Amino acid sequence: MFDLTTLTTFTAVVLGLFLIPGPAVLLVLSRTVQGGRKTGILTGLGVASGDFVHTLFAAVGLSALLMTSALAFNVVKLVGAAYLIYLGVRALLDRPSSDPSLPKVAAVTPLKAYLQAIPAEVLNPKTALFFLAFMPQFVHPERGSTFVQFAVLGLIFVVLSSLYTTLIACSIRPLGRVVKRLAWLTRWQGKIIGSIFIALGLRVAVQQR
Repeated sequence: MFDLTTLTTFTAVVLGLFLIPGPAVLLVLSRTVQGGRKTGILTGLGVASGDFVHTLFAAVGLSALLMTSALAFNVVKLVGAAYLIYLGVRALLDRPSSDPSLPKVAAVTPLKAYLQAIPAEVLNPKTALFFLAFMPQFVHPERGSTFVQFAVLGLIFVVLSSLYTTLIACSIRPLGRVVKRLAWLTRWQGKIIGSIFIALGLRVAVQQR
């Protein structure tokens, strides 16, 4: 169903994506600072649960679209490729904040932090748009069930997301010291990931010609 190249590329791009701090990562950091390690870990698991919901929506919707029209599915892939190129260009042009501020959050129990993180991620339109653009680039109808392919990729994404946010929650202080020492890497990571997104989008566009 998946070859090693596809899985390796998908995993590498996802891990690279995590290097760019988004709202979900900032929420995990805020919860960890405010409520401790357990609260931060459960917040990250809540975000991952929300991502899994997005995966199911994408799998059901795009699999149904493929059953209706293979051409429409290819159009979705091309639109998604264009969106990835757009994200890549933005990442290349944006200047990273030297002092990103964490969102202010009220004190809650770890369980409530988990439950609040799920709808926060599910209702994030940018996350939904990203999943619709990103996931189809690694799905190949000729290799078997598209629903199963979406589900497997989504599960990999969720597992990696959970591991990453858990790492952040468990090592926020030492990670903070490392980030300060590697400030040059922070300045370049957006450009690196932007280049990867552009390359991925262009590859898909060429393959669909």
